[in-house]
Amino acid sequence: MDLDVIDLGLLEYETAWKLQNDYATEIAEGKRPPTLLLLEHPHVYTFGRKGRAENLLWNEAQLIQKGITVHWADRGGDVTYHGPGQLVGYPLLPLGGVRTLRVLTSDLQSQETLQSIPQADYVGYVRRLEQVLITALSRLGVESGQRSGLTGVWVRQSKIAAIGVKVDARGVSRHGFSLNVNPEMGFWKGIVPCGLSEPVVSLADLIDPVPAMAKVKEEVVAAFCEIFEVSC
Repeated sequence: MDLDVIDLGLLEYETAWKLQNDYATEIAEGKRPPTLLLLEHPHVYTFGRKGRAENLLWNEAQLIQKGITVHWADRGGDVTYHGPGQLVGYPLLPLGGVRTLRVLTSDLQSQETLQSIPQADYVGYVRRLEQVLITALSRLGVESGQRSGLTGVWVRQSKIAAIGVKVDARGVSRHGFSLNVNPEMGFWKGIVPCGLSEPVVSLADLIDPVPAMAKVKEEVVAAFCEIFEVSC
Protein backbone atom coordinates (compact mmCIF):
# COMPACT_ATOMS: atom_id res chain seq x y z
CA MET A 1 0.00 0.00 0.00
CA ASP A 2 1.31 3.43 -0.94
CA LEU A 3 1.21 6.30 1.54
CA ASP A 4 1.02 9.96 0.51
CA VAL A 5 3.05 12.09 2.96
CA ILE A 6 2.17 15.80 2.91
CA ASP A 7 4.13 18.43 4.84
CA LEU A 8 1.78 21.35 5.54
CA GLY A 9 4.16 23.53 7.53
CA LEU A 10 2.46 25.84 10.05
CA LEU A 11 -1.32 25.61 9.73
CA GLU A 12 -4.29 26.82 11.80
CA TYR A 13 -6.05 24.05 13.71
CA GLU A 14 -9.49 24.56 12.11
CA THR A 15 -8.01 24.60 8.61
CA ALA A 16 -6.21 21.32 9.27
CA TRP A 17 -9.37 19.79 10.76
CA LYS A 18 -11.36 20.65 7.63
CA LEU A 19 -8.58 19.29 5.42
CA GLN A 20 -8.65 16.00 7.34
CA ASN A 21 -12.38 15.69 6.76
CA ASP A 22 -12.07 16.44 3.05
CA TYR A 23 -9.20 14.00 2.55
CA ALA A 24 -10.87 11.27 4.63
CA THR A 25 -13.94 11.48 2.41
CA GLU A 26 -11.78 11.12 -0.69
CA ILE A 27 -9.95 8.15 0.85
CA ALA A 28 -13.22 6.41 1.72
CA GLU A 29 -14.40 6.92 -1.87
CA GLY A 30 -11.15 5.55 -3.31
CA LYS A 31 -10.16 8.92 -4.78
CA ARG A 32 -7.05 9.41 -2.63
CA PRO A 33 -4.44 7.02 -1.22
CA PRO A 34 -3.85 6.70 2.54
CA THR A 35 -2.31 9.95 3.67
CA LEU A 36 -0.07 11.19 6.49
CA LEU A 37 -0.27 14.93 7.17
CA LEU A 38 2.70 16.47 8.99
CA LEU A 39 2.44 19.99 10.37
CA GLU A 40 2.80 22.44 13.23
CA HIS A 41 -0.03 24.51 14.69
CA PRO A 42 -0.11 28.04 16.07
CA HIS A 43 -0.68 28.03 19.85
CA VAL A 44 -3.89 26.12 20.59
CA TYR A 45 -5.46 23.99 23.31
CA THR A 46 -7.70 21.19 22.03
CA PHE A 47 -10.15 19.12 24.04
CA GLY A 48 -11.16 15.60 23.02
CA ARG A 49 -14.40 13.75 23.68
CA LYS A 50 -13.37 13.02 27.27
CA GLY A 51 -12.28 16.61 27.87
CA ARG A 52 -13.12 18.35 31.13
CA ALA A 53 -13.34 22.14 31.17
CA GLU A 54 -11.70 22.32 34.60
CA ASN A 55 -8.47 21.06 33.03
CA LEU A 56 -8.10 24.47 31.35
CA LEU A 57 -6.31 26.50 34.03
CA TRP A 58 -5.93 29.90 32.35
CA ASN A 59 -8.86 32.30 32.16
CA GLU A 60 -10.04 34.08 29.02
CA ALA A 61 -7.91 37.17 29.65
CA GLN A 62 -4.79 35.02 29.99
CA LEU A 63 -5.60 33.10 26.82
CA ILE A 64 -6.01 36.32 24.86
CA GLN A 65 -2.85 37.82 26.33
CA LYS A 66 -0.82 34.75 25.39
CA GLY A 67 -2.39 34.43 21.94
CA ILE A 68 -3.79 30.93 22.36
CA THR A 69 -7.12 29.62 21.05
CA VAL A 70 -9.27 26.77 22.38
CA HIS A 71 -11.09 24.13 20.33
CA TRP A 72 -13.28 21.15 21.21
CA ALA A 73 -12.58 18.31 18.80
CA ASP A 74 -14.06 14.90 17.99
CA ARG A 75 -10.91 12.92 18.83
CA GLY A 76 -10.36 10.73 21.86
CA GLY A 77 -8.77 11.95 25.06
CA ASP A 78 -8.82 15.09 27.18
CA VAL A 79 -6.98 18.41 26.67
CA THR A 80 -3.59 18.89 25.04
CA TYR A 81 -1.46 21.71 23.66
CA HIS A 82 -0.23 22.25 20.11
CA GLY A 83 2.19 24.94 19.03
CA PRO A 84 5.24 25.82 16.93
CA GLY A 85 8.12 23.47 17.61
CA GLN A 86 5.83 20.48 18.10
CA LEU A 87 5.45 17.93 15.30
CA VAL A 88 1.83 16.96 14.70
CA GLY A 89 0.92 13.97 12.55
CA TYR A 90 -2.54 13.17 11.22
CA PRO A 91 -2.63 9.67 9.63
CA LEU A 92 -5.70 9.25 7.42
CA LEU A 93 -5.84 5.49 6.95
CA PRO A 94 -8.64 3.09 5.93
CA LEU A 95 -8.71 0.82 8.98
CA GLY A 96 -11.85 -1.21 8.34
CA GLY A 97 -15.20 -1.29 6.60
CA VAL A 98 -18.61 -0.69 8.13
CA ARG A 99 -20.55 -3.75 9.27
CA THR A 100 -24.19 -3.73 8.14
CA LEU A 101 -26.83 -5.26 10.39
CA ARG A 102 -30.37 -6.21 9.39
CA VAL A 103 -32.99 -6.43 12.13
CA LEU A 104 -36.72 -7.06 12.17
CA THR A 105 -38.90 -4.01 12.76
CA SER A 106 -41.57 -3.96 15.44
CA ASP A 107 -44.22 -5.44 13.13
CA LEU A 108 -41.93 -8.46 12.58
CA GLN A 109 -42.74 -8.31 8.87
CA SER A 110 -40.02 -6.06 7.44
CA GLN A 111 -36.34 -5.51 8.00
CA GLU A 112 -34.46 -2.36 8.96
CA THR A 113 -30.84 -1.86 7.97
CA LEU A 114 -28.49 -0.47 10.57
CA GLN A 115 -24.83 0.42 10.33
CA SER A 116 -22.54 -0.32 13.21
CA ILE A 117 -19.02 0.97 13.85
CA PRO A 118 -16.28 -0.15 11.48
CA GLN A 119 -14.59 -3.38 12.38
CA ALA A 120 -10.91 -2.83 13.16
CA ASP A 121 -8.39 -3.18 15.95
CA TYR A 122 -8.43 0.41 17.21
CA VAL A 123 -6.39 -0.27 20.34
CA GLY A 124 -3.80 -1.99 18.18
CA TYR A 125 -3.80 1.06 15.89
CA VAL A 126 -2.99 3.38 18.80
CA ARG A 127 -0.27 1.02 20.03
CA ARG A 128 1.31 1.08 16.57
CA LEU A 129 1.29 4.88 16.54
CA GLU A 130 3.11 4.78 19.86
CA GLN A 131 5.62 2.32 18.42
CA VAL A 132 6.26 4.63 15.46
CA LEU A 133 7.28 7.42 17.80
CA ILE A 134 9.29 5.12 20.09
CA THR A 135 11.23 3.87 17.05
CA ALA A 136 11.84 7.37 15.70
CA LEU A 137 12.95 8.68 19.09
CA SER A 138 15.36 5.77 19.50
CA ARG A 139 17.02 6.67 16.22
CA LEU A 140 17.30 10.25 17.42
CA GLY A 141 19.07 9.05 20.57
CA VAL A 142 16.22 9.03 23.09
CA GLU A 143 14.94 5.89 24.73
CA SER A 144 11.19 6.03 25.38
CA GLY A 145 8.32 3.65 25.91
CA GLN A 146 4.68 2.98 26.65
CA ARG A 147 3.01 2.97 30.06
CA SER A 148 0.40 0.41 31.05
CA GLY A 149 -3.12 1.80 31.01
CA LEU A 150 -2.07 5.13 29.46
CA THR A 151 -1.91 6.45 25.91
CA GLY A 152 1.14 8.25 24.57
CA VAL A 153 4.92 7.94 24.66
CA TRP A 154 7.00 8.49 27.79
CA VAL A 155 10.60 9.16 28.74
CA ARG A 156 10.74 7.68 32.21
CA GLN A 157 7.90 9.49 34.06
CA SER A 158 7.56 12.39 31.61
CA LYS A 159 5.31 12.46 28.55
CA ILE A 160 6.96 13.43 25.28
CA ALA A 161 4.17 12.54 22.83
CA ALA A 162 0.38 12.55 23.01
CA ILE A 163 -2.07 10.54 20.90
CA GLY A 164 -5.75 11.14 20.29
CA VAL A 165 -7.62 9.58 17.38
CA LYS A 166 -11.00 9.15 15.79
CA VAL A 167 -12.20 6.57 13.28
CA ASP A 168 -15.16 7.77 11.22
CA ALA A 169 -18.23 5.81 10.15
CA ARG A 170 -16.47 4.59 7.01
CA GLY A 171 -13.41 3.34 8.88
CA VAL A 172 -10.97 6.13 8.04
CA SER A 173 -8.75 7.40 10.87
CA ARG A 174 -8.53 11.08 11.80
CA HIS A 175 -6.39 13.14 14.20
CA GLY A 176 -3.25 11.37 15.47
CA PHE A 177 -0.11 12.25 17.42
CA SER A 178 1.92 15.21 18.63
CA LEU A 179 5.63 14.98 19.46
CA ASN A 180 7.34 17.69 21.50
CA VAL A 181 10.48 18.66 19.62
CA ASN A 182 11.27 22.22 20.75
CA PRO A 183 8.00 24.00 21.63
CA GLU A 184 7.54 26.77 24.21
CA MET A 185 7.01 24.50 27.22
CA GLY A 186 5.48 27.27 29.34
CA PHE A 187 2.17 26.82 27.52
CA TRP A 188 1.69 23.48 29.29
CA LYS A 189 1.14 25.46 32.51
CA GLY A 190 -2.27 26.55 31.20
CA ILE A 191 -3.75 23.04 31.25
CA VAL A 192 -3.72 19.71 33.04
CA PRO A 193 -2.34 17.77 30.03
CA CYS A 194 -4.57 14.82 29.15
CA GLY A 195 -6.03 15.17 32.66
CA LEU A 196 -2.81 13.75 34.16
CA SER A 197 -0.41 15.18 36.72
CA GLU A 198 2.78 13.77 35.17
CA PRO A 199 5.31 16.27 33.74
CA VAL A 200 5.71 16.93 30.03
CA VAL A 201 9.10 16.91 28.30
CA SER A 202 10.51 17.79 24.87
CA LEU A 203 13.44 16.64 22.76
CA ALA A 204 15.09 19.98 23.48
CA ASP A 205 15.11 19.06 27.18
CA LEU A 206 16.89 15.78 26.43
CA ILE A 207 19.29 16.41 23.52
CA ASP A 208 21.77 19.23 22.96
CA PRO A 209 21.68 20.34 20.24
CA VAL A 210 18.05 19.46 19.55
CA PRO A 211 17.53 17.75 16.16
CA ALA A 212 16.14 19.95 13.40
CA MET A 213 12.42 19.52 12.73
CA ALA A 214 13.25 18.24 9.23
CA LYS A 215 15.34 15.43 10.75
CA VAL A 216 12.58 14.52 13.20
CA LYS A 217 10.05 14.36 10.37
CA GLU A 218 12.40 12.15 8.37
CA GLU A 219 12.73 9.65 11.21
CA VAL A 220 9.00 9.67 11.99
CA VAL A 221 8.08 9.02 8.36
CA ALA A 222 10.64 6.20 8.06
CA ALA A 223 9.36 4.57 11.26
CA PHE A 224 5.73 5.01 10.18
CA CYS A 225 6.36 3.26 6.88
CA GLU A 226 8.07 0.37 8.65
CA ILE A 227 5.53 -0.12 11.44
CA PHE A 228 2.49 0.20 9.15
CA GLU A 229 4.19 -1.65 6.27
CA VAL A 230 3.45 0.99 3.64
CA SER A 231 5.49 2.52 0.81
CA CYS A 232 6.29 6.22 1.20
